[in-house]
Amino acid sequence: MTKEYIELIKNLIEKKDSVLLQESISKLHPADIAEICSELDIEEARFLYRQLDNERAADALTEMDEDLRNELLEELPSEAIAKRFVNYMDTDDAVEIIRDMDEEKQEEVLSHIKDIEQAGDIVDLLQYDEDTAGGLMSTEMVVVNENWSMPECLKEMRRQAEELDDIYYIYVVDDDERLRGLFPLKKMVTSPSVSKVKHVMSTEVASVDVDTPIDEVTLLIEKYNLVAIPVVDKINRLVGQITVDDIMDEVREQTEHDQQLTAGLTQDIESDDTIIKQTRARLPWLLIGLFGGIGSSMLLNCFTETLGSHPEMALFIPLLAGMGGNVGVQSSAIAVQGLANNSLNPNRMFHHILKESAVAMVNATILSALVYTYNMFIYGFADIITLAVPLSLFVVIMFASAFGTFIPLVLDKMNINPAIATGPFIQIVNDLSGMTFYMLISMLLSSIFIH
Repeated sequence: MTKEYIELIKNLIEKKDSVLLQESISKLHPADIAEICSELDIEEARFLYRQLDNERAADALTEMDEDLRNELLEELPSEAIAKRFVNYMDTDDAVEIIRDMDEEKQEEVLSHIKDIEQAGDIVDLLQYDEDTAGGLMSTEMVVVNENWSMPECLKEMRRQAEELDDIYYIYVVDDDERLRGLFPLKKMVTSPSVSKVKHVMSTEVASVDVDTPIDEVTLLIEKYNLVAIPVVDKINRLVGQITVDDIMDEVREQTEHDQQLTAGLTQDIESDDTIIKQTRARLPWLLIGLFGGIGSSMLLNCFTETLGSHPEMALFIPLLAGMGGNVGVQSSAIAVQGLANNSLNPNRMFHHILKESAVAMVNATILSALVYTYNMFIYGFADIITLAVPLSLFVVIMFASAFGTFIPLVLDKMNINPAIATGPFIQIVNDLSGMTFYMLISMLLSSIFIH
């Protein structure tokens, strides 16, 4: 959407010119309408929404940012939400909207849904955790019985398809609704009409349980290049499907969440959130960083005698802290990425730490040699600083690499999002440990040189 177009829409809304406004948005995709609404204030967005027919309004609502969507629905009565939006939505989209409401309003909206079967499906889906396959699936799909003949199958497929916007796969079930396979459309054309579905169906079908976590569903869809995946219950009855567009939304949200964790934010926030909400999200890690800084100053205070006799040591504290933080973040980021895409097996923790340590040793040797060469020209061949800084840098890099790899693996074992280990946490620990190593090595060398 161009800035000029947004301004045009705003002017039409300001003038209350419904006719021109409807003409201007008549050919827009629902996602474009949602994008326009994000650029308007809430009253302007409500006026624009009143110009849409029910089906387009429902489609645009599903594409909208969650906070804006909740604002739009906040003042609407439950009956209007059901009749204007929910009645025109797939079950998974309806569940996403209703889930954010309080229990009383949920019941009111459900009571006004005209399709009792749809209302029942929504009630069933609301029982599942939103981070599982059951919480994300939709119940709209084409299902055929394995015992049907080709003519019977075709007739039923046509009937079911009339109620669907898109058909991804045709699922085959037995008389007990258990998933048996997929029905290839090509077989409809090439198979004799006397054939039964079970004789031509493909039994190679990947499926997920209703309690399967969303990240595992994502990996399966990516692994097998699927556009949808069926969801089954504990006895393998087909209960729904998850489509790739739903998964992409979840992946985007999870990526944004992980990025904010990495940056030291304790909850999801947007740039237009209130000052109070943004402060709550940012302050906890900033407080931890503050106490980490105080801890560093207290640590340095314990080594005032060493720093007093060699004040030039203070010049290299930022170097060691910065290198330790960089190495730790690199190692933790690689571990988190491996855990996310399933390329890193948590059960081979020791092997991965050993490999990272080998990489760290090569890097530490090269960087320490460069620092030693620099110090040798500045401070002399056998000065304490010349030796202490490169030795400390070597130890800091080795520790930061091992720690940065180990922590995400441990957090994953504890079912805690490992992305938290790629941000301020690693930085603070490496700052403290780096200075400790530096001071201890300097004191040790100082005592050796004195004797």
